[in-house]
Amino acid sequence: MEQFAAKIRALFPNCPLEMEFVIAEHACLKYSGRVGRSSAAKSLDEKAVELTVIAHIRHAETNYDTLLASGYERSEARVKVSGVVVGVLAQWKGEVKKMNAFSLGSNGGDL
Repeated sequence: MEQFAAKIRALFPNCPLEMEFVIAEHACLKYSGRVGRSSAAKSLDEKAVELTVIAHIRHAETNYDTLLASGYERSEARVKVSGVVVGVLAQWKGEVKKMNAFSLGSNGGDL
């Protein structure tokens, strides 16, 4: 699990502190059938690690579970939350910075 968490931190350096351990522990539970238990994840394959992080973001950072509970199909719920997932993933990778009023310019963001 420690190696899996270290790989998460390496790929997602802006992930909240200690979150890599939460994600790795959940993903690597024995007999869970989660991606963290797959042979790809055990070999620390980057795609498998990314899928694990995406699943965490979907469940922990969006209203995905609420949508499912209210009757949305899994595919519909995933589409609804995809923008948030992509945004958080990009932030955690360090590809974008959080926006603030100053980064938008003096016009308040009117483009």
